[in-house]
Amino acid sequence: MRTIAASLFISLDGVVDEPGEWHFPYFNDEMGAAVDSQSADTLLLGRKTYDSFAGAWPAIEAEGGEDAGYAKTLGDARKIVVSRQNLHFTWRNSELLHGDLIQAVTALKNEPGGRIAISGSVSVVRQLLHAGLIDELHLLVHPIAVRKGERLFDEADTTLPLELVKSETFSTGVLYLVYKPAKAA
Repeated sequence: MRTIAASLFISLDGVVDEPGEWHFPYFNDEMGAAVDSQSADTLLLGRKTYDSFAGAWPAIEAEGGEDAGYAKTLGDARKIVVSRQNLHFTWRNSELLHGDLIQAVTALKNEPGGRIAISGSVSVVRQLLHAGLIDELHLLVHPIAVRKGERLFDEADTTLPLELVKSETFSTGVLYLVYKPAKAA
C-alpha cells in the first residue's frame, strides 16, 4: 500500500494560510533539504495550491536556473488535483480527481506506485487526517505568530492523537516535525 505524506509550512500559532507572506525569511538550505527529502511520484493538491504551483514551477524549469532540477521533478510527477470544478490543465502530468475524495484517495493508496505527497492544501489535509488516510504529517513550524488566517486544525468533536517520529531544529529557529497517527490514549 502506498503512503501519503502531507507537508505544511505552519506558524507557531497554527496558521497555514498565505505562507508566502511570512515563510520566506526563514527559508534556508536546511529547510530546502527537508523539502527535497520528501520526494514522491504522485502529488495530491488542492486547486489553490495547484494554481500557485502551476503558475510558478513550469517557468522556473524553463528558465533553467538554480531550482530547475526541483521544478522538473515536480513537473514529471503525477499531479492529482482536488476540485469541484472542471479544470483545464496546462502543466504536464496533471489530472482532476474524480468522485468522492475519501473513496478516490483510498483507491489511489491501493494502486501500485510510490509515495504520495500533499503540499499545502489544508482542506484536503484536514479531510484525509479525519479519515485516517495520512501516514505522515510533516510540519515546518516557523517561529512567528501570524495571529490571523486559516489554521491547520479546526474545531471538531473528536481528538486527533499523533506520535512524533522525527524532530529537527534549523538555524533559523524553524522546527521540522514529523508525526504519524497514534492510537488514542
